[in-house]
Amino acid sequence: MLAQLSDTIRAAAAARQCLRLRGGGTKDFYGQSLEGEILDLRGHAGILDYDPGELVVSARCGTPLAELEAVLRGEGQMLAFEPPYFAAPGAALATAVPTAVPTFGGAIAAGLSGPRRQAAGALRDFVLGATLMNGAGEVLRFGGQVMKNVAGYDVSRLLAGSLGTLGVILEASLKTLPLPVAEASLRFELPEERAITTLNHWAARPLPISASAWSGGSLAIRLSGAAAAVSAACDRLGGERLADVEAAQFWRGLRDHSEPFFASCSAQQVPLWRLSVPSNTPPLALSGACLIEWGGALRWLASRADPRTVRGAVARAGGHATLFRGGDKLAGVFQPLAPALEKIHRNLKAEFDPQGVFNRGRMYPGW
Repeated sequence: MLAQLSDTIRAAAAARQCLRLRGGGTKDFYGQSLEGEILDLRGHAGILDYDPGELVVSARCGTPLAELEAVLRGEGQMLAFEPPYFAAPGAALATAVPTAVPTFGGAIAAGLSGPRRQAAGALRDFVLGATLMNGAGEVLRFGGQVMKNVAGYDVSRLLAGSLGTLGVILEASLKTLPLPVAEASLRFELPEERAITTLNHWAARPLPISASAWSGGSLAIRLSGAAAAVSAACDRLGGERLADVEAAQFWRGLRDHSEPFFASCSAQQVPLWRLSVPSNTPPLALSGACLIEWGGALRWLASRADPRTVRGAVARAGGHATLFRGGDKLAGVFQPLAPALEKIHRNLKAEFDPQGVFNRGRMYPGW
């Protein structure tokens, strides 16, 4: 398949045509625009290497995410950043594609992390190495399979969140982590400002909090770790303990955006903003409904407010805003780049994809 991919890319480059890299298509909604002929990567699939003892897994881009995670669970391990599925079975999003299957490569290209990111780190933090096919149809390898191999300019991690604009992520190696021995979820009734203050207070204490979410006056937290530590934290914090089945459904729904907050946003076609701010930022004075994750650092905003108003409020708080789903994309999906940073981005694009073959316009218009 590599030879076929290379031939297709070389032909597109020679004709100055655009290719739209696509796996399961579960994140087609994310980004600026979809341009070019689809290059389906699902055929390049399979787990290449998995060493549970070294906590490292390597797989091809088209490998179904669910298949990979099932293998890890069989060894008592996980992708700790909890990559979202979005179109997983049972998802309630009106825009979900029922037959779409999220892929390993798509997860890396999107660079998105789920609820456990506040404790475990982001997807980018777990990337050890990657194999890329560039705009000339050449195969390039970066990084390795152990953390100590990462040195210099870390291209493999640069690919996380690049939305396929630099090339085809053929393969990648990620660090895995053991599944928690015990977990428990607690719920508290708190107003928004007090919930933010409480989460930041808890963050300064030795509590095994692996996820948090506030919406509509209700704060939920997940505790993960050794059984004794989880039990002691439950006794110390109080609150209402959720049944295990209910808790698992809630955190999965939060990860995949099938929880009522996101389902309602989609059904009513209200633009969904992803706001990254300092965790102790007070409630933002913006119209619409809000859901708070990651100890206060991630705010989901369902709002029809003017994009300049949203970005202005977030910038004053020291953060940035992404128009995650829906809305008028003419306002720009991603935060406008500072001139120096934009130059770096353009230079990287020119180095890996000089003819602009891959996912043209996906991150910023004209790129």
